[in-house]
Amino acid sequence: MPVGSSSFGYNRLGERSAWTPRFWVAFAVCGVILGLGIPALNLWVAPTSPVAVPDYLVPLLGKYLCYAILALSLDLVWGYAGILSLGHGAFFALGGYAMGMYLMRQIGTRGVNGNPLLPDFMVFLNYKELPWFWWGFDHFWFAALMIMAVPGVFAFIFGWLAFRSRVTGVYLSIITQAMTYALWLAFFRNDMGFGGNNGLTDYKDILGWDVHLRGTRLGLYIATVVGLGLTFLICRYITTSKLGRVLLALRDAESRVRFLGYSVTNAKLFVFTVSAILAGFAGALYVPQVGIINPSEFSPGNSIEVAIWVSIGGRGTLIGAVLGAILVNLAKTWLTSAFPEVWLFFLGGLFIVSTLLLPRGIVGLLDKLHWMRAPPEAPPVTVPSMSVDDGAAVANAAKEQA
Repeated sequence: MPVGSSSFGYNRLGERSAWTPRFWVAFAVCGVILGLGIPALNLWVAPTSPVAVPDYLVPLLGKYLCYAILALSLDLVWGYAGILSLGHGAFFALGGYAMGMYLMRQIGTRGVNGNPLLPDFMVFLNYKELPWFWWGFDHFWFAALMIMAVPGVFAFIFGWLAFRSRVTGVYLSIITQAMTYALWLAFFRNDMGFGGNNGLTDYKDILGWDVHLRGTRLGLYIATVVGLGLTFLICRYITTSKLGRVLLALRDAESRVRFLGYSVTNAKLFVFTVSAILAGFAGALYVPQVGIINPSEFSPGNSIEVAIWVSIGGRGTLIGAVLGAILVNLAKTWLTSAFPEVWLFFLGGLFIVSTLLLPRGIVGLLDKLHWMRAPPEAPPVTVPSMSVDDGAAVANAAKEQA
């Protein structure tokens, strides 16, 4: 295939395209299984059937998919830009609190105290009026805007201060962990206006639909599937673009990228802000399905656990982040109920094994096995470049034939 032409599965530079028909088929199959298969098994299969999906499992699967979105957001900055953020749980929690504030405002007079203007915890704490930062959360459009704006603006300010000062490596990781720890302590305070230790809970409905109904939970699950698909496409678009190549160069040799004239600060700041917005989006989908948001979501341990998901699944591979989040949380659900004292030891051991023996995670292992079994694929054929003398000879020959 000549350089500069386009063909099936290749781009104009003769490189394999990231948007091949094979990718779209796999993407569509996953979407059908998650978005149509699970609801069908929940609605139209008898509860006694071994393949039936019970009602309690639908929000649990939705929670796993929210974690997958969170893992994608971290993989975007860690796996491709080399920025190990140990505070992504903070952006997740900020988006969750924005959604929780909207859900609390929808309770109205149905609360325990029956106050149409103040949530129950504010009545209990003797609040006289609604704090100014709660204004507007009785409208869904405003809450949706805050879900993106609050984590995004917070990440932009934090990133601008950190990247402009060229804070990198382990120092940046420690600062992000300190950030989420500070927010954790702040949101525990009752006078912050976010429910203190108890957080925000006792939701009634979302967009007029009762959150406890079977149909609403199924709708939230489908919305999470759509959100995961959109997040995956956004991350893939970024990582396969020219910006994605710059991010990989930043990860491997930041000083060389800066020497070549690229704006390292702007590239890091952009991807860090986008990643925070995606994490906040995951938190917003998480809250109505779980039914509560409290300061424990800011715990530094949660952010570290997200990094473990990405590491186990395969850092720098988007599908690895999704697989790691889902598989690790499936194991967590089973182990914490069957052997609760074993879970933390299992998680730590799994992380050590993946670091020492599987540095590329599950996806790296699968790729290695596929490479061992399948013959190597022939590279695309390219036309060798001609020198000036060769071009003149071709032109003279064509002139003589004419």
